Amino acid sequence: MNLPSFIWLNGRIVSTAEAHVSPFDHGFLVGDGVFETLVARNGKPFTPTRHWRRLVGSCESMGITPPVFDVYMKAIHDVMKANSLPDARVRVTLTSGDGPLGSDRGDSASTMTVAATVLKPWPPTETVITVPWPRNERGALTGIKSTSYAENVRALALAHAQGAGEALFANTRDELCEGTGTNIFVIVNGRVQTPPLSSGCLAGVTRALTIEACQASGIPVEETVLPITVLQTCDEAFLTSSTRDVHPLARINECEMPGVAGAVSQRVAQAFRDYVAGRDDP
Repeated sequence: MNLPSFIWLNGRIVSTAEAHVSPFDHGFLVGDGVFETLVARNGKPFTPTRHWRRLVGSCESMGITPPVFDVYMKAIHDVMKANSLPDARVRVTLTSGDGPLGSDRGDSASTMTVAATVLKPWPPTETVITVPWPRNERGALTGIKSTSYAENVRALALAHAQGAGEALFANTRDELCEGTGTNIFVIVNGRVQTPPLSSGCLAGVTRALTIEACQASGIPVEETVLPITVLQTCDEAFLTSSTRDVHPLARINECEMPGVAGAVSQRVAQAFRDYVAGRDDP
């Protein structure tokens, strides 16, 4: 694994080799933290305001003091510059800081890191499986982009073991929910459909932009409750995320999908490109 040479840690750029976070940091001990992942191209972070707003929302829900916007933006630019990465995958992480070995928090300041790595392209299509573990749409972390990602790690490992690149979850009501790091859209009878936030899925930034792009282009789109079985009967499907944009599916479990040949998926992908063209912070 190639690590970047520098990282932003609690207000300054330090070498990755010398960067240290306390072994008592609650992000390490119990996953008590939040994060955002965004991309930057040509030296410009994409949709930083939307990501910052969601980060603030996650912080407020978790009781962690969020960064002010100017600090957040400067940290992103500084770490990209330090690593000479005009095109980057950027991760902003905040934890509640040092705490006891149990779930109780301490009274220390929060920890904040910003890291930038090489932005790697995805293949033209993706394959997914469904996993047997449900998302809890009523859980304490629902809607929060939490660092407690062990469920996702396990699900993605199962997907990789079965030759897939992403895993999809149902919720406790057997409704389609989301992927480990993606939102899911299906196309049924020409209509683009995606689970509502009440399903327990994360309010993805690219999810929202895709819905807006469809509406602006006259493509029928709706947020609606979908049974997990829709994955067996839909005509096309695609994933969205900050690093993938609109990413068509070529296979769901054992069911073949049109992939890049899907006519509606092609229209949505083009609508997305048109909608964000020339705008770094739509």
